[in-house]
Amino acid sequence: MDLGLRDRVAVVAAASRGIGFATAMELAREGARVFLCSRNAENAAEAARKINAETGAEAVGIRADVTDERETHDFIAEVAARAGRIDVCVTNAGGPPASTALHTELETYRRAFELNALSAIRLARLTLPHMRQHRWGRIINITSVSVKQPIEGLVLSNAVRAGLTGWAKTLASEVAPDGITVNNVAPGYTLTERQTELAEARSQQTGKSKEEIIAQWAAQVPMRRLARPEEIAAAIVFLASERASYITGVTLQVDGGYVRSIF
Repeated sequence: MDLGLRDRVAVVAAASRGIGFATAMELAREGARVFLCSRNAENAAEAARKINAETGAEAVGIRADVTDERETHDFIAEVAARAGRIDVCVTNAGGPPASTALHTELETYRRAFELNALSAIRLARLTLPHMRQHRWGRIINITSVSVKQPIEGLVLSNAVRAGLTGWAKTLASEVAPDGITVNNVAPGYTLTERQTELAEARSQQTGKSKEEIIAQWAAQVPMRRLARPEEIAAAIVFLASERASYITGVTLQVDGGYVRSIF
């Protein structure tokens, strides 16, 4: 199936590893011109080199911290200057630390909101004018199944990502007449560096090994395994494509059946 992404210009945030990297790779495989960012310049450049070597597509790594307003602005400005347009924006950021509602300071909530809500809102606001100019665009936020089924011990993700989901639903209605779609992809447990870090944190809290924690998570999933980053990326790239032109305002969980609700 031709997804209609050849020569489209895509920006992918926090894409030097994990789901962000897998997404940038899949977009490149579809022929998109990919511009990715990371807080570490060397990691960003290395990720771009890997993508170019495997796909032959244009891939550019740029240092930018998506929680920093000036750096994010400069990142998008550089992409626009080099590519002449922006068609796809995939917002992404590392998850907030594990915590409980009773043991989380207000300042920690503020930092989590900056990381997992404002960073995405800022990226979308900066890329929207370029999409409106061509009356075509795709904004996809990488969130978490916690927006549909809160996860124990992850109060920051449960609270902040749900707020981003409400904002995205509102934006989707506002920009739909411009040919722009706005959707969220909500991964379940996925074998990334971030998930390993959470397993280690839970291990310290419970005294169980990291392997036992991961096995417990897998047991909660009907498929009895954690996702691969490439499986999440496939859903993101579909929503970025021409084939998803009538899908907007949705939150698609990619979770192996973890979420038990009907909707």
